Amino acid sequence: MIRTGHVARTTAETDIDLTLCLEGSGKTSVATGFGLLDHMLTLTAFWAGFDLSLTCKGDTHIDAHHSAEDIALCLGQAFALAVGDRKGIARVGFARVPMDEALAEVTLDISGRPWLEWRGDELLPPVLAGEERDVWREFYKSFAAAARMNVHVAFLYGRNGHHLLESAAKGLGLALAQAASLTGNVVRSTKGSLD
Repeated sequence: MIRTGHVARTTAETDIDLTLCLEGSGKTSVATGFGLLDHMLTLTAFWAGFDLSLTCKGDTHIDAHHSAEDIALCLGQAFALAVGDRKGIARVGFARVPMDEALAEVTLDISGRPWLEWRGDELLPPVLAGEERDVWREFYKSFAAAARMNVHVAFLYGRNGHHLLESAAKGLGLALAQAASLTGNVVRSTKGSLD
Protein backbone atom coordinates (compact mmCIF):
# COMPACT_ATOMS: atom_id res chain seq x y z
CA MET A 1 0.00 0.00 0.00
CA ILE A 2 1.35 3.39 -1.02
CA ARG A 3 -0.09 6.16 1.16
CA THR A 4 -0.18 9.53 -0.59
CA GLY A 5 -1.92 12.85 -0.27
CA HIS A 6 -2.25 15.62 -2.82
CA VAL A 7 -3.51 19.13 -2.08
CA ALA A 8 -3.85 22.10 -4.41
CA ARG A 9 -4.84 25.44 -2.88
CA THR A 10 -5.24 28.81 -4.56
CA THR A 11 -6.12 32.00 -2.71
CA ALA A 12 -5.46 35.69 -3.25
CA GLU A 13 -2.26 35.20 -1.22
CA THR A 14 -0.84 31.85 -2.36
CA ASP A 15 -0.97 29.23 -5.10
CA ILE A 16 0.21 25.86 -3.80
CA ASP A 17 0.51 22.36 -5.24
CA LEU A 18 1.75 19.67 -2.85
CA THR A 19 2.09 15.89 -3.06
CA LEU A 20 3.28 13.79 -0.14
CA CYS A 21 4.09 10.06 -0.23
CA LEU A 22 4.70 8.32 3.08
CA GLU A 23 6.24 5.25 1.45
CA GLY A 24 9.04 7.21 -0.13
CA SER A 25 12.80 7.51 0.07
CA GLY A 26 13.18 11.12 1.18
CA LYS A 27 13.14 12.58 -2.36
CA THR A 28 12.10 16.21 -2.39
CA SER A 29 11.39 18.98 -4.84
CA VAL A 30 10.52 22.05 -2.80
CA ALA A 31 10.16 25.64 -4.05
CA THR A 32 8.28 27.94 -1.66
CA GLY A 33 9.85 31.32 -2.37
CA PHE A 34 11.33 31.32 1.15
CA GLY A 35 14.69 29.59 1.13
CA LEU A 36 14.88 28.76 4.82
CA LEU A 37 11.46 27.09 4.65
CA ASP A 38 12.59 25.11 1.58
CA HIS A 39 15.55 23.88 3.61
CA MET A 40 13.49 22.92 6.67
CA LEU A 41 10.79 21.13 4.64
CA THR A 42 13.47 19.23 2.73
CA LEU A 43 15.03 18.15 6.02
CA THR A 44 11.70 17.04 7.48
CA ALA A 45 10.75 14.97 4.45
CA PHE A 46 14.23 13.45 4.12
CA TRP A 47 14.45 12.45 7.77
CA ALA A 48 10.91 11.03 7.63
CA GLY A 49 11.69 9.05 4.48
CA PHE A 50 8.72 10.74 2.79
CA ASP A 51 8.70 11.99 -0.79
CA LEU A 52 7.57 15.60 -1.06
CA SER A 53 6.83 17.66 -4.15
CA LEU A 54 5.84 21.26 -3.41
CA THR A 55 5.53 24.51 -5.30
CA CYS A 56 4.22 27.76 -3.86
CA LYS A 57 3.80 31.12 -5.48
CA GLY A 58 3.03 33.50 -2.63
CA ASP A 59 2.93 37.18 -1.74
CA THR A 60 6.50 37.12 -0.42
CA HIS A 61 6.85 40.79 -1.40
CA ILE A 62 4.88 41.34 1.83
CA ASP A 63 6.62 38.67 3.92
CA ALA A 64 6.69 34.88 4.21
CA HIS A 65 3.81 34.59 6.68
CA HIS A 66 1.01 33.70 4.26
CA SER A 67 3.15 31.25 2.32
CA ALA A 68 4.43 29.47 5.44
CA GLU A 69 0.99 29.23 6.99
CA ASP A 70 -0.76 28.03 3.82
CA ILE A 71 2.00 25.52 3.01
CA ALA A 72 1.65 24.11 6.52
CA LEU A 73 -2.11 23.78 6.05
CA CYS A 74 -1.58 21.94 2.76
CA LEU A 75 1.12 19.72 4.24
CA GLY A 76 -1.12 18.83 7.18
CA GLN A 77 -4.06 18.10 4.88
CA ALA A 78 -1.89 15.92 2.63
CA PHE A 79 -0.58 14.03 5.65
CA ALA A 80 -4.13 13.48 6.94
CA LEU A 81 -5.17 12.18 3.53
CA ALA A 82 -2.17 9.86 3.41
CA VAL A 83 -2.82 8.26 6.82
CA GLY A 84 -6.51 7.94 5.98
CA ASP A 85 -8.61 6.35 8.72
CA ARG A 86 -5.41 5.95 10.81
CA LYS A 87 -6.01 2.23 11.16
CA GLY A 88 -2.82 0.36 12.00
CA ILE A 89 -0.56 3.39 12.59
CA ALA A 90 1.69 3.58 15.64
CA ARG A 91 0.04 6.97 16.31
CA VAL A 92 2.73 8.45 18.63
CA GLY A 93 6.25 9.56 17.72
CA PHE A 94 9.17 11.21 19.48
CA ALA A 95 12.60 12.44 18.49
CA ARG A 96 15.36 14.47 20.12
CA VAL A 97 17.94 15.67 17.61
CA PRO A 98 21.18 17.58 18.25
CA MET A 99 22.51 20.08 15.75
CA ASP A 100 25.92 21.25 16.90
CA GLU A 101 25.26 23.28 20.08
CA ALA A 102 21.44 23.12 19.71
CA LEU A 103 18.99 20.50 20.90
CA ALA A 104 15.25 20.30 20.24
CA GLU A 105 12.70 17.58 20.77
CA VAL A 106 9.46 16.87 18.97
CA THR A 107 6.71 14.66 20.36
CA LEU A 108 3.46 14.07 18.51
CA ASP A 109 0.25 12.11 18.61
CA ILE A 110 -1.86 11.60 15.49
CA SER A 111 -4.88 11.69 17.76
CA GLY A 112 -7.41 13.58 15.67
CA ARG A 113 -7.21 16.46 18.15
CA PRO A 114 -5.18 19.47 16.96
CA TRP A 115 -2.84 21.08 19.45
CA LEU A 116 0.53 22.81 19.34
CA GLU A 117 2.73 23.17 22.39
CA TRP A 118 5.65 25.45 21.43
CA ARG A 119 8.28 25.92 24.11
CA GLY A 120 11.66 27.59 24.31
CA ASP A 121 11.31 29.84 21.28
CA GLU A 122 12.88 32.67 23.24
CA LEU A 123 16.12 30.93 22.24
CA LEU A 124 15.40 31.82 18.61
CA PRO A 125 16.59 35.24 17.43
CA PRO A 126 13.73 37.69 16.74
CA VAL A 127 14.54 37.61 13.00
CA LEU A 128 15.81 34.61 10.98
CA ALA A 129 16.51 34.87 7.23
CA GLY A 130 14.69 38.21 7.17
CA GLU A 131 11.49 36.87 8.79
CA GLU A 132 10.17 37.17 12.33
CA ARG A 133 10.55 34.03 14.43
CA ASP A 134 6.76 33.82 14.92
CA VAL A 135 6.50 32.56 11.33
CA TRP A 136 7.78 29.22 12.60
CA ARG A 137 5.25 28.91 15.42
CA GLU A 138 2.49 29.71 12.93
CA PHE A 139 3.85 27.08 10.55
CA TYR A 140 3.82 24.32 13.16
CA LYS A 141 0.43 25.46 14.52
CA SER A 142 -1.16 25.33 11.07
CA PHE A 143 0.39 21.95 10.34
CA ALA A 144 -0.89 20.47 13.62
CA ALA A 145 -4.38 21.86 12.99
CA ALA A 146 -4.67 20.57 9.43
CA ALA A 147 -3.12 17.17 10.21
CA ARG A 148 -5.36 16.86 13.29
CA MET A 149 -2.58 15.94 15.67
CA ASN A 150 -0.91 17.04 18.89
CA VAL A 151 2.55 18.46 18.19
CA HIS A 152 4.89 19.42 21.02
CA VAL A 153 8.10 21.21 20.06
CA ALA A 154 10.61 22.09 22.75
CA PHE A 155 13.81 24.00 22.03
CA LEU A 156 15.94 22.78 24.92
CA TYR A 157 19.12 24.79 24.39
CA GLY A 158 21.24 26.38 21.69
CA ARG A 159 22.56 29.69 20.42
CA ASN A 160 22.17 29.54 16.65
CA GLY A 161 18.65 30.02 15.30
CA HIS A 162 19.30 28.02 12.15
CA HIS A 163 20.62 25.11 14.20
CA LEU A 164 17.61 25.20 16.53
CA LEU A 165 15.14 25.18 13.64
CA GLU A 166 17.07 22.42 11.90
CA SER A 167 17.02 20.29 15.04
CA ALA A 168 13.22 20.68 15.23
CA ALA A 169 12.72 20.02 11.50
CA LYS A 170 14.70 16.78 11.63
CA GLY A 171 12.91 15.80 14.84
CA LEU A 172 9.54 16.41 13.20
CA GLY A 173 10.50 14.11 10.34
CA LEU A 174 11.66 11.31 12.61
CA ALA A 175 8.60 11.62 14.86
CA LEU A 176 6.21 11.63 11.88
CA ALA A 177 7.84 8.52 10.42
CA GLN A 178 7.52 6.72 13.74
CA ALA A 179 3.91 7.77 14.34
CA ALA A 180 2.76 7.01 10.79
CA SER A 181 4.45 3.60 10.66
CA LEU A 182 2.08 0.68 10.22
CA THR A 183 2.23 -1.63 13.20
CA GLY A 184 -1.03 -3.56 12.98
CA ASN A 185 -4.56 -3.40 11.66
CA VAL A 186 -6.50 -1.73 14.46
CA VAL A 187 -7.09 1.88 15.42
CA ARG A 188 -4.74 2.53 18.35
CA SER A 189 -7.34 3.84 20.79
CA THR A 190 -9.19 2.19 23.66
CA LYS A 191 -12.35 4.02 22.57
CA GLY A 192 -12.04 2.50 19.10
CA SER A 193 -11.72 5.72 17.12
CA LEU A 194 -9.51 8.76 16.71
CA ASP A 195 -11.41 12.04 16.84
